[in-house]
Amino acid sequence: MTAPTFGGRIGWGTRPALVLIDLMRAYFAPGSPLDLGSTAAVEVSSGLLLAARGHGVPVIHTAVHYRAGAVDAGYFIRKVGALALLADDQPGEMRELMPQVAPLDGEVVIVKQYASAFFGTSLASTLLALGVDTVVIAGVSTSGCIRASATDALQHGFRPIVVADGCADRTPELHRSNLRDLDAKYADVVDSAEVLARFGG
Repeated sequence: MTAPTFGGRIGWGTRPALVLIDLMRAYFAPGSPLDLGSTAAVEVSSGLLLAARGHGVPVIHTAVHYRAGAVDAGYFIRKVGALALLADDQPGEMRELMPQVAPLDGEVVIVKQYASAFFGTSLASTLLALGVDTVVIAGVSTSGCIRASATDALQHGFRPIVVADGCADRTPELHRSNLRDLDAKYADVVDSAEVLARFGG
């Protein structure tokens, strides 16, 4: 059978983990230069988190954090100056994860400086040690950290599942166009109902 040119399905493996990307106050606080204007992705992610916890699915959170002056942000800070808000010399509450998805004791929090949750972090090693083969990804933003993390998940040999309604971006079109392209080339894009059914199965 000939594989489709684009949009083939990777499918689920046997051991998923939920990876919640950068659900920090900075992205949902009115007046923040990073505010996405809606907390819908947080609410969906909260439901995924509860289901994962209830069914023994490993949970990993990520957050962006820079030293004072964002000295460890490299050239990224030149492209996205608003990231300076996530440095040590800025108000600390902006770096906090939203209360609806706050990690419990024993849940891993990966601190990162760049878009991909895999770049320069222990995420791949942590997933391998847990026996994970499927990475369920939700959070922000779809065109940035979600896209980069899903692409790197594939490149590290994991099955990336991106939760469409559990992600958000600066505009609806950015969100939709990146989901389309991810689904065409790098990940299986699904809705939260499918993930909840899988976690509960």
